[in-house]
Amino acid sequence: MKDKLEEITKLDIYEASICETPAVTYFLGRRGSDKLIGCVGDGSLTGTKLGELDGKSVVVGPTDHANAVAIRSALDWTGPKCTGLVTSVGLGDRLGLATPGHIQAVRGTSLAVVLAQQSIREMVRTQRTAEQVMDAATWGVVQEGFRDGFGSDADHLQKLDHIDTTVAAGFTMFTIDPGLHVVNEADELDEPALAAKCGTLDFDTLECSPSDLRAAFVDKTFPLKGGGRIKFDELTFLRATVKYGGAIAHTVKMYRRLCGAAKGQFELEVSVDETESPTSPAEHYFFAAELERLGVKWVSMAPRFIGRFEKGVDYIGDLGEFRASFAEHVAVMRTVGPYKISIHSGSDKFSIYPIVCELTGGLVHLKTAGTSYLEAIRAIATIDPGLFRAILDFARDRYETDKATYHVSADLTKVPGADTLSDEQLPALLDDFDARQVLHVTFGSVLTADDGERFKTGIYAALQRDEDSHYAALAKHLGRHVAPFAALKP
Repeated sequence: MKDKLEEITKLDIYEASICETPAVTYFLGRRGSDKLIGCVGDGSLTGTKLGELDGKSVVVGPTDHANAVAIRSALDWTGPKCTGLVTSVGLGDRLGLATPGHIQAVRGTSLAVVLAQQSIREMVRTQRTAEQVMDAATWGVVQEGFRDGFGSDADHLQKLDHIDTTVAAGFTMFTIDPGLHVVNEADELDEPALAAKCGTLDFDTLECSPSDLRAAFVDKTFPLKGGGRIKFDELTFLRATVKYGGAIAHTVKMYRRLCGAAKGQFELEVSVDETESPTSPAEHYFFAAELERLGVKWVSMAPRFIGRFEKGVDYIGDLGEFRASFAEHVAVMRTVGPYKISIHSGSDKFSIYPIVCELTGGLVHLKTAGTSYLEAIRAIATIDPGLFRAILDFARDRYETDKATYHVSADLTKVPGADTLSDEQLPALLDDFDARQVLHVTFGSVLTADDGERFKTGIYAALQRDEDSHYAALAKHLGRHVAPFAALKP
């Protein structure tokens, strides 16, 4: 069929994309840098009839939003589903080109994969919409003929209207980020100051009085599954309440908005990872227990772990200390839940993956994003060295400004200028700690410079010109992330 379709449409058909249903055959093809969706029969696509095959019309149309909606309606496996408690990995795609490479990294594993994952913050920086994020995942799934199912994550939602935007786009998982309501300085306040702040919390939303909340925790000891216990004295209680009480109230408001807006089944993740102060096991217990009391249902939670989870590089910290602390968080998760522990900023944290896999036994969600952009830039270094050089020097100029919203520690003086390197040396820069972070945090400035004309157009042209190199780089690098988790027995 592929040969006949190519003859009629003049497209290079992706063979894996050909899907025959009882009434209609669908396919995806490429003409130059344009990808087009087609069907044989009445497939409800918007497009142009180019001929007939076996007495049925052959129609080809754009890979636009309207046709993505039509495809998701026609082929159930091209739309997102909830992942449940299955071990899962989220693979963010800031360019909208990475899904085939992501699929190649996870295909054949038992992992649930989230392919449409992006935060509102990243959408703003990349000038993409929630619909575009969802549609890019759909077209990648069609191209690869990936029928194992996938999830979608509206990541780091902070405002009520973020819920409405992402529900409308069809997301199935919603990551609530109440980090702006976390009081980091609670770790340093004395008991009288904490008591004063505690009285200012939104107890209407928390549906209790200060005295009732205190009675539920102070001088109580809570045994944990697998051994260990959480004990709350007055100071531990006040610190947890002041630090996370506002975050709990905000999460409740976001959850209730989501319950009212969602059109079908959905999943919730709660994330407080992007804060200055680590989450203690007692604070994790308090947060989770209060969410449960208030009727919030969630599938995964991302505390702020000890150590440094900087963007695009391995874990920074003592692995023994991480293991001991992480074991306590897992015990809390199993006691209040179970739910999955979510590892945010999970890109390239290779040294902790064995610990995470062993202790969670698979009740874990690994979230990556920026590392896929970096591997695209690695591919650019080979495909178009001149473009890579321009991006590198621009990123070096932007780093001091762009790093303000990230937890990073790259030393700009250790990142060489483009003119000091040969073409053969360029790809290896993506293995360097400092260069990797500089290129990571400047992605938004790179993609929006001169309204995209300065770099974005060239990036897309290069990656579309040699998409196999792009996919291979992604599959190789993300394969390293996936392997430890895929080895877990369901």
